[in-house]
This record gives sequence, structure tokens and C-alpha cells, in this order.
Amino acid sequence: MSSHTTLVTAPIVTVFGGSGFVGRYIVQALAKEGWRVRVAVRRPNEAIFTMTYGNVGQVQPVQANIRDEESTAAAIRGAQAVVNCVGILYPHGKQTLDTVQVEGAGRIARLAAAAGVQKLVHLSAIGADAGSDSANARTKGEGERAVLNAFPDATILRPSVVFGPEDEFFNRFARMATNVPVLPVIGGTSRFQPVFVDDVAMAAATVLRGDAAPGIYELGGPDVETFRELMQRLVTVIRRRRVLLTIPMWAARFQARLFGLVSKLTFGLIPNSILTLDQVRQLGQDNVVGEGVKTFADLNIKPRDMDAILDSYMWPYRPYGQYSEILESAKNLR
Repeated sequence: MSSHTTLVTAPIVTVFGGSGFVGRYIVQALAKEGWRVRVAVRRPNEAIFTMTYGNVGQVQPVQANIRDEESTAAAIRGAQAVVNCVGILYPHGKQTLDTVQVEGAGRIARLAAAAGVQKLVHLSAIGADAGSDSANARTKGEGERAVLNAFPDATILRPSVVFGPEDEFFNRFARMATNVPVLPVIGGTSRFQPVFVDDVAMAAATVLRGDAAPGIYELGGPDVETFRELMQRLVTVIRRRRVLLTIPMWAARFQARLFGLVSKLTFGLIPNSILTLDQVRQLGQDNVVGEGVKTFADLNIKPRDMDAILDSYMWPYRPYGQYSEILESAKNLR
């Protein structure tokens, strides 16, 4: 009587944009849960650091450009799940908002469906709206529509402003605050609901684990603050006294047009990565979880607030870095 052993291998998940800010945390979360992770990026040599997130051979960078059919299909082939974290703030070269956030998103969903992928998670953003006058919000909305048309059971995660050690929100303004005495606050009254990057990763892992139904989830942290309040919180955390100067929307639009003109005159050699008209439009709108939508509560996740987390990675921007608290304690002894 013969017997044989069935070899059970861990399931494969392909994470597009897995070396980016949010993507790397999703890769870590999935590796911890035992998935074999393909980190699909345009330049795999720049994603080698992700290999340390799992056991030897568990996390593997692979080359894929979501503007390209063949490499995208190859990255998906054999995977049981796919996560798309690819998104851009402003266009640069062939990486336009439409080619990345609409066509690329739709391509991933279509090829995932054709390959028999069981679960698809698509990272979008609060405010995604195909009818928006903001190009970023419009393409995010059109991208969601393309994803659901191709893969109706996809899960879409819409975070508010995502914060964490490598974020481009608090870090950006903190760098500015260390160099100038005045911190510009555009508009200032728009409300935000910053969400910790680890909590977004946990949401993706929960969906892929099968512990949540497919659908659209809006993800925001426990704190809702205006842009001005967030900047006040920032300067307090980095122990710097700065004047918060409110920039009217008309003045911000003028500045954005000026930066855009410089980019055009240099044929894109100097890209406008400072302030675009689109960013001004978005800063003028609330970015908070809507009414009657699925949220962290539906995923059984309690999002963490900003207090202790900002302290853990904002210290390099303090006047004396990691020694700031020691010096403050010494002053109290006098």
C-alpha cells in the first residue's frame, strides 16, 4: 500500500508598489501572517530592503510596471491575492495621474480577474470622486470604478492623510519648520483625520485573511483636526516656536500657478513638487470619514491616535534632536 505526502505551501500575494510608504507596511503585515510576498515595483534593486521583512525567500522583489501589460501579468501569475498600493501626488514624465491611477489600477484588476486571483485590495483615498474638479481625486475615483468593473468583489481602502516614520505630510512640514520662522497654512479650516500607516496595513491584512467582507472602507484615525491645528500640533511636538501664517486660497492658487509655469518653461526638468493647483484644491476640502460608510469598526480595528506616534519619529526635527528631552529635564532641576 503506497502513501504520499501532500506538500502545502504558503499562499502568494503580489503587492504592487510594495516598497512605497504604505506598501512596505502592508508587506510587513502580510509577511508576519505567513504569506509569500511578491513586491512588484519598477526598480526591484531599490526594493531589496523589503526582503528583510520575512524569512529567507519569503519576500521577493519582482520587476513590474503597471503601465505595461506583460510585466503586470507576470507579477500576478500564480498569486492568490493582489494588493495595489501604487499612487502618485503629481505627474512626472510618463507617470501621469491617468496612466497610473486609472489605467494602471484597471489593468491590475482585469489581469487579476483573468488569472483567477481570489482577493484584491485597492488602496485609494478619502475624497476619491470621478466627478471632482481635482485631478487627483478624479483619477482616484475613476480608478476605483475601473477596479470594480473588472473585479466586482475587490475591497477598496480609502485612508485620510496617512502618517508614520516615512510620511510625506508631517515630515515635509517639519523640515520646513526647522528652516524658516514662518510656517504657511493654506486655508487652514479644512478638517483632516490622520491615520497611522500600521493601521492601514492591518486593514489590508484583515481583508486578505478573510475576516471582513469586500466593499469600500473609509479609514480615519480617532483625531479630527483642521489643517491649522495639525500644524500647531507639529510645532509643539518638535519644540519650535513658529508663526503660523494663513495663506488665502487665492494666494495659494497664484503660487501654484507660478511653480507650474517654472516646470513648463523648463520642459519638466524642474518638476513642480512644491505646490500644485490640484493640491490647493484638495487642501480646501475636508478629508474625513463620511457618514454611513464602512470604517475601521467594521474591521474590528481600533485606530491609534497621533500623540505617542508623532513623538517617536519627529524628534530629529527638535532643536537638540534626541537630547531635547534630557535638556528640558535638566532645566527643571534648576
